[in-house]
Amino acid sequence: MESREDFGPWLARQLKLARMTQTELADAVEVTRAAVSAWITGRSRPRPETIERIAVVLSTDLATVHSRSTDTLAGLPVSWYHRPGHADGGREFGNAAAFAFDADVGVLARETCQNSLDERLRANGRPVRVRYTLHELTGEALARFRQAILWDELFPHYEAAAAQDQKVGRVIAAGLEDMYTNDRLVLLRVDDYNASGLTGDDYDTGRFAAVVRRQLDSHKSGGVAAGGSYGLGKATLWATSRLGLVLINSTLSEPHEGRTERRVIGRLDLPWREVADKSWAGPAWLGRPDPESPGAEVARSWWADEQMVDSLHLKRESDEPGTSFLIVGAHDVASLADESAVGDGENGELEDTDSIQRMHRRLVEALGRNFWAAMTGGSERQPLLEASVRTLRNNEVVIEEERVNPAVVQPSRTRALRAFLDGTTVERLTEAGQVAQVTVPLNLPGPTKRSSVGEHHAVLLVTDAEDADGLPNFVVAMRGNRMTIREAKVPDLPPGTDAFQGVLLTGLAAGVDAPFAAEAEAFLRAAEPPEHNKWGQTEELTLKYSPSAYRRIATLVRETNKAFKGLVVRPKPKRSPGGERLRTRLSVGARAARARPAAAGALPKLDDLHAEVGGVGAWYVTGEVKIPKGGDGWRLVPVAKMDVRSGPRRIVAWQELTGVRDCEVVEGALRFTPGARTATFRGITDPASHPVRANLTGLIVELHTGKGESQA
Repeated sequence: MESREDFGPWLARQLKLARMTQTELADAVEVTRAAVSAWITGRSRPRPETIERIAVVLSTDLATVHSRSTDTLAGLPVSWYHRPGHADGGREFGNAAAFAFDADVGVLARETCQNSLDERLRANGRPVRVRYTLHELTGEALARFRQAILWDELFPHYEAAAAQDQKVGRVIAAGLEDMYTNDRLVLLRVDDYNASGLTGDDYDTGRFAAVVRRQLDSHKSGGVAAGGSYGLGKATLWATSRLGLVLINSTLSEPHEGRTERRVIGRLDLPWREVADKSWAGPAWLGRPDPESPGAEVARSWWADEQMVDSLHLKRESDEPGTSFLIVGAHDVASLADESAVGDGENGELEDTDSIQRMHRRLVEALGRNFWAAMTGGSERQPLLEASVRTLRNNEVVIEEERVNPAVVQPSRTRALRAFLDGTTVERLTEAGQVAQVTVPLNLPGPTKRSSVGEHHAVLLVTDAEDADGLPNFVVAMRGNRMTIREAKVPDLPPGTDAFQGVLLTGLAAGVDAPFAAEAEAFLRAAEPPEHNKWGQTEELTLKYSPSAYRRIATLVRETNKAFKGLVVRPKPKRSPGGERLRTRLSVGARAARARPAAAGALPKLDDLHAEVGGVGAWYVTGEVKIPKGGDGWRLVPVAKMDVRSGPRRIVAWQELTGVRDCEVVEGALRFTPGARTATFRGITDPASHPVRANLTGLIVELHTGKGESQA
């Protein structure tokens, strides 16, 4: 049910909007001044016949007074307020914050989705839902929209701005030319649900003022895990608009003025200009004139009715808290720079660089690339984010709503993160599809050069790569809100290394119980630039910690690459000092020799072996077999023996023996894939069969030609 404001606060605001005093209302409805005061303070309510007279005085109907879900039309109407030019003659030819980012829908998706993640309502455990709607208006639909935004009031300001020979002026001129020449306007709406909404007063500190009134104000509810920290991300909304215009409709998670639904405002960012012999500083706001401002000129947000939000293309699908941002005149500068942007559309027609179909594809790609991890959940844990894109033309569907599926865009990394969330990771990779988990240390610095807070344990996940992931052997790093921050290839891997992918979880992403998780969040966030796309030296990092603090990040990268290699690289066998010697040998006993299979050639050989003692006292073995031509017909049995200083070498049992590549284990023997030239197997010995502890002996692995020899 739609929220209804208490009668007293609602009546007080209507009097302000109508610029009417309590005494004037009392005289008009024939009651005492004390009676009106009692209504406003909530001590009493007017009688039904008095309510009818109040409706007449406020130029509204009884339904509006009873429902109190919107303001009356009394007083000054919704209009545009343009900030006057500075008294000292200062001029700004554009919003500097908007120049921090390109007008790229991929950048827009990254910044807006990050902001929605930061404002997710966490108490209910549900994800924040973000939907992007591209909507191309033409003909009569475009004319109606221009009428709704009071285009005739705006046009002189646009005309003056477009005439200026500077960057913002040229962008605006291009936007006007496209709209009038092609009779079209692209709207891009960003809706989030299960989010905080723009709460707070129009002017005081709060979410609303941070987004609508201020620059470089990062007012986030995400606390230490928040992705943003500079207050620049919201500027991408206006940077993506060729007309510098964004309209906003917010449903609040906390009531303001007793209301939560349809809090509406518009903001226009133009350069300094002269119109009607007056100078104007730059920004303008669409809203209800504030009766408490000088001359009742300053526009503030207003509680719109359903008809108004519908005409502004701001109607939300439910009363769930969150905000809708409508970018008017959306364009994608990255498309303009890409020669491949011009091609055949769905109907074989020429597809221009700003086509809504192309922008749709780029939004989907950017969301999948940057937020696959936030969109990944476990068997008992919901994801942090759901994201989708749809495309319309004059309210008709052009491309159906497309929900981004992390398992499609990043299959192996999604598998890795799900295994971590479900607690199904392993210490070593012994089978295809497994996810190995190790910790990587991050020594957190203190405020002085040599001080230290403690050691955070980041989590590295490694699993087999799939083609859809892109280039293999990369590590993607993130922190609390699970947006991709850093993506880098692991260097210096030996030729022939199998394809793997890695995910590094830091801060709260490593788990709330990870040591110094909150401190790691704060440290790494300080190491991010405004784009939040890497970790390194920043001014904030230097000011909060020390000039050398960035070196801790370089150490984290080195340790991550080292841990990745330890999981995926099979080193050449080496003789270790003391009791942990490791030797490889091919032994074919005379007693076990059998007739060579008719189709078999030369005997395969154990070519490479890696073994180490695991935490349960077992040997973890990975062996690579070289298969000569025709040798794939042999059936060979891996046999493990303890290499002791004296006495017989005791055979130990396998707790687990599996084929990894080009072989399988059948009744304890390796069966090779026909035509294979190499094969890899993995095994874990059974500690119960060890005559002595594994760390006091070496290990010998032999390939035998039959089961009888392995049991000798």
